[in-house]
Amino acid sequence: MTIPTNTPKTLANFIKLTNTEDFLQFFDIDYDPTFVNVNRLHILKQFSILVAEINRVFPDIDDMEKLAKYKVAFEESYQLFKTSTPLDTKLFKVFKDAPNNVVLLEDLSIDETDWTKDSGIL
Repeated sequence: MTIPTNTPKTLANFIKLTNTEDFLQFFDIDYDPTFVNVNRLHILKQFSILVAEINRVFPDIDDMEKLAKYKVAFEESYQLFKTSTPLDTKLFKVFKDAPNNVVLLEDLSIDETDWTKDSGIL
């Protein structure tokens, strides 16, 4: 869904937005389409976290103030992935959970003196 540029900036219209480009257009934020194609899910996930925080911290602000804070939050979400990677931010469960079938190299190192005693070499 591409929204018309003259869409009124209301909370009712904000709630109808469905994709990253819609939010960017609604908030009049310049963006790189190639960058958005690569990072859209991460941007939206970060934005949803910030929106929840805004709603928790500012439960009684009016719609215009809320939309202004949402715009800043979306800009922050967009900019975050210009300076960090999805792996750095660990927004999704797949990045948070350590696989249980992986042995790290540092876990394989043993003290040489322990190895020589156990091997019967010395």
